[in-house]
Amino acid sequence: MIKGILLDYGGTIDTNGLHWANVLWESYQRNKVNADRETFAKAYTFGEKALAMNPIVKPHHVFYDVLFLKVEQQFNFLKEKGFEVDDAAIETIAGECNDFAHTTVKNATLALAQLAANYPIVMVSNFYGNIQNVLQDFGIGSYFQAVVESAVVGVRKPDPQIYQLGIDILGFAPAECVVVGDSYSKDINPAKQLGCKAIWLNVKGWDEALEPQQISEADVEITDFNQITEAIKDLG
Repeated sequence: MIKGILLDYGGTIDTNGLHWANVLWESYQRNKVNADRETFAKAYTFGEKALAMNPIVKPHHVFYDVLFLKVEQQFNFLKEKGFEVDDAAIETIAGECNDFAHTTVKNATLALAQLAANYPIVMVSNFYGNIQNVLQDFGIGSYFQAVVESAVVGVRKPDPQIYQLGIDILGFAPAECVVVGDSYSKDINPAKQLGCKAIWLNVKGWDEALEPQQISEADVEITDFNQITEAIKDLG
């Protein structure tokens, strides 16, 4: 029987299964940013590493600020590679993506409320030290018993230890916990290594598609965040 939930944030709650690289790339295209997809992918990775390794994001920042700083780092990478980009587009892209996230989180709120009414939920997220402020800005902070944030605990996915910290907070056996996330490599694999159940929100990743011969080890696959409540019931 499932007694507790370990829930991913980015790409799960705020995009309903779309990898953030997809969301940003679509905004790049709408705003006619001069970069091909391959170079954008490198810029995206550069930006992620820059924010993870340096104290660029501050605890008071909301999600719009995170997006602005991400895109700013991406543009810095593109300019270093000789691409001509207009810095004025940074604000536009960050605004578009922030609006998308707010709409998506609002759509997920009913499911979150239903889950929180029946299970303790611990968020487990690779984030930058400001996730509590982001959750409050989105109005969903009260649904979580605790948050395990990589920048705070010093462990990042896909290291299973970050999920073990969540299991320890819940105080249940791994088999009594279910991990819900959009990334097969960062959420599902660690969950199964620890003996947890796993629900994969499998919508649109970026570059981690399973090989045709590889079989998913997720206990349940869903294509919409709002299917989570029924998926957990199916697990018993």
